[in-house]
Amino acid sequence: MSDNREAGDGKPRNIETQDYMSNPLDADPTPCNQKSGMDFRDRGIYAQLLELMLNLQQTIGDHFVKLTTRQWQAQSPEEANRIQVVREQEDVINHTVCQVISLLWTEAAADQRLQESLHSLNSRGVWKKSPSPRQPDQPVRQSSFQASFVSHVLSNRGVDISDFYQSHFQDYDAYQQDKYHEEKNPLVRMRDSLESPSLGFTDSVCQQLCQNDMNCIEEDLLQYSDWRGHPLLREEVARFLSYYCRAPTRLDPENVSQPRGGLYSWGTSLCLSVLPETFLVPTPFHGGFTFVSHLYAKVELFPAHLESEITDENSEPFQLTVDKLEKALLEARQKEKKVRGLVLTNPQNPLGVVYSQDSLMEYLEFAKRHNLHVIIDEIYMLSVFDESIKFHSVMSIERLPDPDRTHVIWGTSKDFGISGFRFSALYTHNKEVASAVSVFGYLHGISGITQYKLCRLLQDREWIDTVYLPANHSRLRTAHKYVTKKLRALKIPFVNHGSGLYIWVNLQSYLKPCTFEEERALHRRFLDNKLMLSRGKSYMCKEPGWFRIIFAENHVPLKLAMHRFKHVLEEQNYDWMVKQLEEAMME
Repeated sequence: MSDNREAGDGKPRNIETQDYMSNPLDADPTPCNQKSGMDFRDRGIYAQLLELMLNLQQTIGDHFVKLTTRQWQAQSPEEANRIQVVREQEDVINHTVCQVISLLWTEAAADQRLQESLHSLNSRGVWKKSPSPRQPDQPVRQSSFQASFVSHVLSNRGVDISDFYQSHFQDYDAYQQDKYHEEKNPLVRMRDSLESPSLGFTDSVCQQLCQNDMNCIEEDLLQYSDWRGHPLLREEVARFLSYYCRAPTRLDPENVSQPRGGLYSWGTSLCLSVLPETFLVPTPFHGGFTFVSHLYAKVELFPAHLESEITDENSEPFQLTVDKLEKALLEARQKEKKVRGLVLTNPQNPLGVVYSQDSLMEYLEFAKRHNLHVIIDEIYMLSVFDESIKFHSVMSIERLPDPDRTHVIWGTSKDFGISGFRFSALYTHNKEVASAVSVFGYLHGISGITQYKLCRLLQDREWIDTVYLPANHSRLRTAHKYVTKKLRALKIPFVNHGSGLYIWVNLQSYLKPCTFEEERALHRRFLDNKLMLSRGKSYMCKEPGWFRIIFAENHVPLKLAMHRFKHVLEEQNYDWMVKQLEEAMME
C-alpha cells in the first residue's frame, strides 16, 4: 500500500509525517554510540536518563516492528494470534516507558539548571520526528506518548483522556484542516466523523433562521437561565416531541432537560445520575458512546454482538433480539459486571434499522425484568426518508413497562443539520433523574439567544411539514439511490433500511485475509485518497470488513467521492494480484 497522499498544496506527503499523525516522542534520538552536543558529565541525572529512555523507546519500537513486519500478513489464525499477543506486549511496554519518560521530564523541567539540556534535546528534533513504520492495525504509538508531553504536570487520567482523544479524532482533525471547496480545494476529504447533512438542507434552515422574528435580544436572554434550559424552549420542545413522536398525552415541560452537545452531554449526565456502572450496547454502535463514557463517567459499555449472517435466529443482518440481550447480560454478570442499563439508538447508527413498536416493547420488557435503565437515542427520528417505513418513538407507547427507567434523547444536529447549535433535549418521566441531569446544565447550557432561535424554529410546524422535511427526505432519497446504485454496480453488499444519513457496507471481499489488520490497511488507503470512512472496528463490530459511508452530501462532491471509492478498491485488488504473482514466481 502506498504511504503517500497529497497535501493541500498538491505536493506528495508521507502519511506518517502529516501534522495530525506526527508523534513528538517517537523520534530518532542520537544513538548511544554517538556523542551529543553536551557531555553527560555536564548534565543532571534526569536529563541523562531522559535521553537514555528515549533511545530505549526507539530501540524497543524498532524491535517490535521487525518482529512482526515479515509475517504481519500471515493467513493462519495461529500466526495472527501470535502477532496480536506481540502487539499487546508492545503496548504494555510502550505505556510503561511513556510513564517513565513523563516522570523524568517532570523532574528535569523542574530544575532550572537543566533547561539548556532539555532545549538541546528539542533543538535536535527529538520530539518532532515521525514514528517508526508500523503495519496497518498496529496501535499507533503516537497518541500515548504525545499525551504524556501535552503537559508534564498531567495526571494519569489527563494522559489517558488526551491519549483517547488523539486515537479517536485524528481523522476528524484532518478533515477540519482540509475541507472540500469546489474551487479552492476540490481534492475533497469526504468526511464521516460527524454526520450532519451537507445536502444543501442548511440553505433552507439558514433562510429560516435569518427571518426577522428569529432575532431577539432581551435582557433576560443575556443572563443565566434555568439550568434545565429556558422555560420557553422547554415548553416548545415538549410540544414538538408530543407532536412528532405521537405521544398519547402531552409531554410535561418539567421533564425536559437541555444539556448542550447531544449524545456527549446527555450521555455523560444521565450515566452519572443513574450511577456509573456497566451498560449493555448492541454492536455495531456509534463510537461516540465509547468516547463519552470514557471521558467523564468511566462507564463501561458491554457489547451485545450482532452478526451479519442470515440464520434461523437472524431473519436479517445484525438483527437485535431479546435472546442476544439475555446472553450478553449473562456473560457480563459472569464477569462480575454490575449492569445498570441498556443503550439503544432508533433509527440505529450505523445500521439504519428502525425498530418496530413490538420490538421496542420486547427490549423494554427485558430491561424491566432485570431492573435496567434504558437510554434511547432518537436523534435521527425525522430522517426516515423511505416512505414505506414508519418510525415509532418510544414516547408513542401509551403504557411503558418501566417509565421511571426509560429515558429518551433528541436534538437538532442531525435532523436539521445544525450541529453547531449544540442543542439536545432529554425527556424522562423520572422527576429525580430530570432533577439530577438538569444540574449539568450549569456546565453544558447554551446561550439564551440560541435558545430563542431554536424555539422559533421548532414552532414553525407549517415550514417544517410542508417545506423542510419534504425537501430533506427527497434529497436523502436521491443521494441514497445514487450511492446504492454505485455499490450494486461494484457488487458490494450493504445493509439497507431507508433511514439516517449513512450506509453500512461490506468490503470483506477486498480483505485478503479478512482480518482487522487488513481492515485497518484498507481504511488507511481510503485516507490516502482523502476519503474518511469509519471502519467497523471503531463501532465494535465483531466481524472485520464493514465500513460506514455517509451519503448525505451534495451531488458534485458525492460523485467525486464515489469515484475515489471505486479507485481505492480497484487499487486494492490490483495490489493483491501483484502480490499473488510475486509469491507464485518465488515458489
